Amino acid sequence: MKRPIPVWFVLLPGSLVLDWGGPAEALRIANQCLAERGEAQRFELRFIGPETAPVTSVGIAVTGVDPLPESLPEGSWLVLVGMPGRQFDPTQPGAPETLRWLQQQRPGQRGLRIVTVCAGSLIAAHAGLLDGRRATTHHQHLEELRKVAPSCDVVGNRVFVLDGDVASSAGVTTGIDLALHLIAQECGAPLAARVAQTMVVALRRGPNDPELSPFLAHRGHVHAALHRVQDAVCAEPQQDWTLARMAAVGHTSARHLTRLFVEHAGTAPMVYVRRIRLALAQAALASGQGVTRAAEIAGFSSDTQLRRAWRSLGLAGRPSESLQIR
Repeated sequence: MKRPIPVWFVLLPGSLVLDWGGPAEALRIANQCLAERGEAQRFELRFIGPETAPVTSVGIAVTGVDPLPESLPEGSWLVLVGMPGRQFDPTQPGAPETLRWLQQQRPGQRGLRIVTVCAGSLIAAHAGLLDGRRATTHHQHLEELRKVAPSCDVVGNRVFVLDGDVASSAGVTTGIDLALHLIAQECGAPLAARVAQTMVVALRRGPNDPELSPFLAHRGHVHAALHRVQDAVCAEPQQDWTLARMAAVGHTSARHLTRLFVEHAGTAPMVYVRRIRLALAQAALASGQGVTRAAEIAGFSSDTQLRRAWRSLGLAGRPSESLQIR
């Protein structure tokens, strides 16, 4: 019988609740599912930090947080999470002593695994734990991570990145994706799928999936007419979206709509439609649908049209291979 894995969540003052609450719940539910099968629990959850009752990102204090231990048991997982703000301040309350403690830990030493969620990677970087490693973080912190850890191979627009004893995720909900992946590694894919179903996670994302959904991409502008067109496309991607039809929704001409897309969204109108449909096709394939059915769900006239759209955007492989079921 395997010994439970000690999973240590490091909570600094201001820690983002979902960063640690989501993964912790996934591990708890995994233990629950194992118990229902008559098997021993696999994960032993511990919460540690420089303060015994830190105030979290939502203003409520968490009590019963244990002090940072002198040493960690063999095979431990150490989970570092983010805090609100565009930058991590290594001088903020609780940070200096936590960083000094972290500098004594090393990935792989006595089986230690470092797991970061969101800007937790910045904490790891300030402690020197990502030197020479491959990692990711929230898209708002990518450049900061590159500056703090210049020898780290920082990967952008990725849900999570695995590099041996270091696992890093892009932020907030991606911590759940990473937790589900780690559960699958330790307990098998069927149990991870059951945990995902219990948590009502509609689509498990893997290490090759982008952080930013196509449904959220190209929306960082303030042009109301263009948002109206994009809302209509996202609401009903299966419709026959011609340039003229989109222009009618935006109350503009087709030529002017094209200019608006290029200027404000950074892409062409029909390319935007194809990306939205490909995202739907990906979700369908990931849920077990065949390529033909996925094409129908996403609004492509045939699986051939789906494959052509796939190639036209310069995506690697074929949809049936690249959009794998997870």
